[in-house]
Amino acid sequence: MTGRLHVQRLSLSRLVPSLGSAEALIESPNLSPRQPVSAIRFEGGQYRLQPLFWGLTPPWLKVLDHAPHCARAETLKSRTMFSEAFNARRCVIPVSGFYIWKTQPRSKQPYLVTHVARTPLFLGALWCRYHTTLTTFTDSTALISVPANACLSSLTDRLPVVIAPEALTRWLDPATPPTDLEALLTPAPLELLGAFPVSKHVNNPAYQSLSCAHPTGPMLRWAVSQEL
Repeated sequence: MTGRLHVQRLSLSRLVPSLGSAEALIESPNLSPRQPVSAIRFEGGQYRLQPLFWGLTPPWLKVLDHAPHCARAETLKSRTMFSEAFNARRCVIPVSGFYIWKTQPRSKQPYLVTHVARTPLFLGALWCRYHTTLTTFTDSTALISVPANACLSSLTDRLPVVIAPEALTRWLDPATPPTDLEALLTPAPLELLGAFPVSKHVNNPAYQSLSCAHPTGPMLRWAVSQEL
């Protein structure tokens, strides 16, 4: 499952023309958990881009290091930490890509997963609010993971769920029935995502060079011939 995000130069206004926000997109070539991340929520009848803490922190959480940055789709209804948020508080994290690590005999090789056309991706997520006082609060988030599709399953067993732009309203609207939401929690289409190896410097969360996204090998992607 991903533990880092690549967020750079996203043209969100084209994908979400009605997006309204006074907040700037938080950009990073190697964004790690326990950091602010930009999320899109539906509030007051409008899509809004706002910063959230990446690591779900419900009010009863005692140890910040235990704040999960990912939630398995299979546990959204059964785990108290996730169920209420899944029913009423959903968001998407816009990214240009995300990192996964392929286990090898002596090390792990990082890969950057992107849309094959290198357009932005909307990763499905939950959010919750923790009041520190009556008037101040912190909002936090966790990505939702689903099984990897057949194209990328050789690299990892799980990936963040990708919400298609045309499904954005259904996902973010608090009134959407649970059955409609569950239908969106599926592996990404085979032809949507590709992945290429990148430098192991990415393993260090402090490494913030633009070279994080430079391929060190060819992109793994689904070929039409594989479907025949």
